[in-house]
Amino acid sequence: MYGNSRESMRQIFFQAWRKHSDNHPLEPIEQLIVSIIEQHPEYQAMLEQPEDAIDRDYDVEHGQTNPFLHMGMHISIAEQLQADTPSGIRALYQELTRQAGDPHTVEHRMMECLGQVLWQAQRDEAEPDQQAYLHCLRQLVK
Repeated sequence: MYGNSRESMRQIFFQAWRKHSDNHPLEPIEQLIVSIIEQHPEYQAMLEQPEDAIDRDYDVEHGQTNPFLHMGMHISIAEQLQADTPSGIRALYQELTRQAGDPHTVEHRMMECLGQVLWQAQRDEAEPDQQAYLHCLRQLVK
């Protein structure tokens, strides 16, 4: 799905939202993107102004959330759940959703684990540790 640059990755979000807004048919990945954007109305105006957002930096040290990273993590989790990869993630998600009642909230909790594992992998210049990811997710189950 993603290109080799931040700009090409962001273009995918802009394009999917524009096609949706113009009532054009969507590819399956675009349908997923649009469903995530619809869950995040706070990002919709930004996606309608790509010239203002295409090169924008988001500074986490100053409390800024990168909307593209946030939505991208939702996409990653959706794809993990679809494929049940790593094995067992779907059952953990179902249990967390049963407990919390809101799938969107559960995905946000899962993102904390995913973010930790991705950060560790980047720091160590290694593949993400799937077992560490599953362990973190298991800790979320009450």
